[in-house]
Amino acid sequence: MSQQNTIKIDFLSKRKLALAFSIVLIGVSIASLATVGLKKGIDFTGGTLVELSFAQPVELNDLRGLLSQAGFEGAVVQHFGSSKEVLIRLLPDEALNSAALSNKVMSVVNEKFSQKGELRRAEFVGPQVGEELQEDGGLALLYALICILIYVAVRFEYRFAIGSVAALAHDVIITLGYFSVFQFEFDLTVLAAILAVIGYSLNDTIV
Repeated sequence: MSQQNTIKIDFLSKRKLALAFSIVLIGVSIASLATVGLKKGIDFTGGTLVELSFAQPVELNDLRGLLSQAGFEGAVVQHFGSSKEVLIRLLPDEALNSAALSNKVMSVVNEKFSQKGELRRAEFVGPQVGEELQEDGGLALLYALICILIYVAVRFEYRFAIGSVAALAHDVIITLGYFSVFQFEFDLTVLAAILAVIGYSLNDTIV
């Protein structure tokens, strides 16, 4: 390729703009996480488990949309055993116990869904990720960052170590802030995605 066709972009001249943009994003993310927090899904909060049986196969998207319209935000709807069996996980409601919630679900389904359902069971289930596990996970992440800092400092230079950990924290904070600002549900799937972000961010920084 000739020099005339070579595109040159002076990235260093834009460093102040990029730094200011990152600072704003991090500031907004930290402020939202501190004041609003994350909208934790059922994996972190626990809730009510309702198992329904239908005569015909059920289209989950239709049932999920119906429950959302009825006020059951964040409900997890999935097949259980067969396409005629449905498992619904509902977020906890301080005003209603498990029996009242299941009765409300049955009322909505039998009145507005394309087919009537039969209640098989309704019970409260605890969170898959408890408070203690959340705290241990946070500490494990902190220890991992310290280990990364030490390894990169020994393997390369301490300046590179600080830069790699800063880039890692930058990506994680902004990603968490995105979920906090827009109040998207934070569940185990998102947590796995955060771990993937950490891996890719570290790999990209070192390379």
